[in-house]
Amino acid sequence: MKILHLDSNHKLLLDSLNAAGFLNEEDYSSTEREIKRRIDRYEGIVIRSRFKINRDFLDAATRLQFIARVGAGLESIDVEYAKKKGVMLISAPEGNRNAVGEHALGMLLSLCNKLNKAHAEIKLGQWNREANRGIELEGKTIGIIGYGNMGKSFAKKLKGFDCTVICHDIKKDVGDENAQQVSLEVLQKTADIVSLHTPWTPLTDRMVNQQFIAKFHKPFWFINTARGKSVVTEDLVSALKSGKILGAGLDVLEYEKSSFESLFDPQALPNALKELLTFENVLISPHVAGWTFESKEKLAKVIADKIILNFASIS
Repeated sequence: MKILHLDSNHKLLLDSLNAAGFLNEEDYSSTEREIKRRIDRYEGIVIRSRFKINRDFLDAATRLQFIARVGAGLESIDVEYAKKKGVMLISAPEGNRNAVGEHALGMLLSLCNKLNKAHAEIKLGQWNREANRGIELEGKTIGIIGYGNMGKSFAKKLKGFDCTVICHDIKKDVGDENAQQVSLEVLQKTADIVSLHTPWTPLTDRMVNQQFIAKFHKPFWFINTARGKSVVTEDLVSALKSGKILGAGLDVLEYEKSSFESLFDPQALPNALKELLTFENVLISPHVAGWTFESKEKLAKVIADKIILNFASIS
């Protein structure tokens, strides 16, 4: 079985697949058009987010049996069409869930304790104690929207803070000992802090908008380590201005390219993003929540194990 690797990954992935008898080819530079011309030679593809796997690409891949994405989401793939053509889709949310949970917690603690703001002020020679008085998580209600691998990891890390953790998910009965599952209405009524852990789908596209935010009964802190296009930046900025959102920790932004490798033309910043970057109570990182040294190896191992489990007998 021949596998084409379109993005570089931890060497464990290639080493494991080679040892299991797969034939691996790497191409990290050819254009999508060039890849499409010879994709019919391969039974498998391993990608991250270099380009979209659309209908035309899938039609050209006449021998394709699986697509493995070294990451959690599958939004760069036409999932329904791939399934219709009998192509197995493999992802690895288990591989970076711990990294995402830790990053979300780090962002939350930094925001609540104004660590980023205080650090910047001290570097300017300012020693502002009262202006940097923080808040504690103890006694707060934290609402997690999306309770899969990432949401569960975040909830587990909150256990020692003596806070109340609730979750909302479109799937039933996903709550556990770390979070009580509630309706979205209950979450919007009670949450002091909201953390988004949903995939990007038609249901979650631009989900966090003016109407969504207005339904919260209390001002709240907002964390997004999921997908940027689930949040309307203009409406987030308005909520920050009004005080309905007390602060935001964002690892992802609405304006990211589909590859996640770049964000915007620095000469043409959207006005909403320009405003967002001016807030002292906003903390932004460049889509690295699941991007640790440890998660790179874990992701490779999960993908290799799943490919070997499903296809080693025919390699």
